[in-house]
Amino acid sequence: MNIRLTQVALASALVAGAAQVAVHAATQTSSSMRVCTMPGSPSAALDKSVARAVLSTAGIAATFATRGIDDNGDDDGISARELSKSLQRDCDVIAGFPRSSVADGADSQLLFSQGYLHSGYVSIALRGDHAASTNVAAPDGKITIAATWSSPSQLIAVQQKNARFDLETTSQLTVDAVAKGRAQRAIVWYPAVVAYRHAHPQQHFDVAVAESPYADWHLVFASGPGTQQLQKRIDDALTRLRSDGRLAALTRNWALPATIATGSATARASLVRSPARYLDGPTQASPRADVWRVSGMPASGGFIKVAATTEAPSFDHDQVAHGEHLYADSCAKCHGEKLEGNTAPSLIGPSFAPAANSHLTIGGIYQYMSTNMPADHPGKMSDEEYADLMAYLLYTNGYDTGNVKLTAQAAQSSTTPLNAGPRH
Repeated sequence: MNIRLTQVALASALVAGAAQVAVHAATQTSSSMRVCTMPGSPSAALDKSVARAVLSTAGIAATFATRGIDDNGDDDGISARELSKSLQRDCDVIAGFPRSSVADGADSQLLFSQGYLHSGYVSIALRGDHAASTNVAAPDGKITIAATWSSPSQLIAVQQKNARFDLETTSQLTVDAVAKGRAQRAIVWYPAVVAYRHAHPQQHFDVAVAESPYADWHLVFASGPGTQQLQKRIDDALTRLRSDGRLAALTRNWALPATIATGSATARASLVRSPARYLDGPTQASPRADVWRVSGMPASGGFIKVAATTEAPSFDHDQVAHGEHLYADSCAKCHGEKLEGNTAPSLIGPSFAPAANSHLTIGGIYQYMSTNMPADHPGKMSDEEYADLMAYLLYTNGYDTGNVKLTAQAAQSSTTPLNAGPRH
């Protein structure tokens, strides 16, 4: 799964801004369907096999698009606009679309089938004698964990304690980091582990559940608005394939191990009671350049938690206005024009700022944003610009403006939980 797919998977809010998707009316009743798979997906072969079986069962001939979703040669993520263009131009339905319960695209104009593969992100380590020699912590007590840049893998990785991180640009390289000893563990999309094992059958990994709300995903069929009849036919076909065992046979080698799938359900239940603190990293006294090692990109600073204020820091109206402009220029492509989520998580609403008991602090969010965002150029803004962007995020999540300007120091030092502000 290359960076384009992992960025899509980073939210099926993924599709929450995919407005004005025009799909040919013929898709409702056509006996032939153009099918796209996600670019670089390690499960592409499975997705095509399932699509053939499903559409054949539904009485629809499948024609696979050679171009594919957003197959334009870049790795800058898939915007809602690009997704819309691909659906209009190249395909009628997308097979292998990742969908998550925490980013379900409920506000999207796309339609989804039931899931045909329960998958997600897992923690892997080498199995066997070689693992014992490589799984040794550094003198500072930290181990190196590999993750895929700008993906749910990265969000999950920052939950880990006593760790430094090796960020790779593809999920294949993330698995390879463990196999080649660049990291002791990795947080990675499970189909990438399956694909790696297919290519390297001698390699064995211990696989464990990744306990995070961003870990659990299903692969589905996605199509544009006005395709209710098509999705009903797909769902009916999936039900038939599931009942006669053919779907299980197709997906058997790709499914999460039973122990992992069970553990994932348990983890999800516990996470409902105690949401993950996915923006809080290792507590440190000062920034540490060695916390992150990004392959092919400069290392960014560590994640810092600093004790300070207990109330939300103040910000003024001018900062909100400037922050909105900065957001439109640098953030909206991935997070959506209205912060609703697109190829990255939503930055508004209960999944980001719950009514109460948030485990994300304002300071933690500011620190993550200022050292890791925007994903294509981390740290490109000045301290003042990141502070203005934080003011905009606070305002859109219900906090009122004041007469005191928000500074980077005040934003970074805030330990106030990010609960929805009183305006909500």
